[in-house]
Amino acid sequence: MATAAMERSVRDEVSAEEWAVRVDLAAAYRLVALYGWDDLIFTHLSARVPGPEHHFLINPYHLMFEEMTASALVKIDHDGRPVGRPAMVNAAGFVIHSAIHMARDDARAVLHLHTPHGQAVSAMDFGLLPHTQTAMIASGELAYHDYEGIATELEERERLVADLGDKSVMILRNHGTLTVGETIGHAFLRMYFLERACQAQVHMLAAGREHLNNPPQGTPAKVAVQADARTTRMGADMLAWPALLRKLDRIDPSFRE
Repeated sequence: MATAAMERSVRDEVSAEEWAVRVDLAAAYRLVALYGWDDLIFTHLSARVPGPEHHFLINPYHLMFEEMTASALVKIDHDGRPVGRPAMVNAAGFVIHSAIHMARDDARAVLHLHTPHGQAVSAMDFGLLPHTQTAMIASGELAYHDYEGIATELEERERLVADLGDKSVMILRNHGTLTVGETIGHAFLRMYFLERACQAQVHMLAAGREHLNNPPQGTPAKVAVQADARTTRMGADMLAWPALLRKLDRIDPSFRE
């Protein structure tokens, strides 16, 4: 009953547009947990709230991702202060996400993970190898950011944004993975390709790098063009994301509360 009462009051406090973003972001948290990409409570996904204030939504720093609901998400400003209801958020999440939301108008969603495969590739000096189709798809938009320690220092934001540039996929060296998108579905699909590419790379390197089959010359660039941002966004928003929402609804639709 308490959860239902909270949902009603939060939904009554926000616009229909914000509520729709809340539902999609809560779904992204549930999907990260479903795919085993979560790291207890220590990674973070965010989405910009529609409107001139440029507030964004992020997870409260006590819920597991499998527990996330639309009403539980915290709205914060670019100084990390909760807007409306008081709540605690991850300081590192604030630094990383606020930097990108402030710098990129198209970065309406920002996803950041610490998966074992993503961390493994982030620790490889050669980075992501273009030896699988999913890696080629991800590599067309890929940037790197060197590790500076746990991201709690505001000064790092400028360097993070500079390294990201106009790319939408990033490997944070010795740390993890990050994607941005104009929609939550687009950012999620980018993360799916990046994480699958990292997982495949870890498996293929277990057989020894001397056994790798290099792709034909020019094909990584060709795949990058074929999987451009417009194409992947259409695939995400029209096909993949609605399918993922149906999957969650079959499992547990409480993310919508």
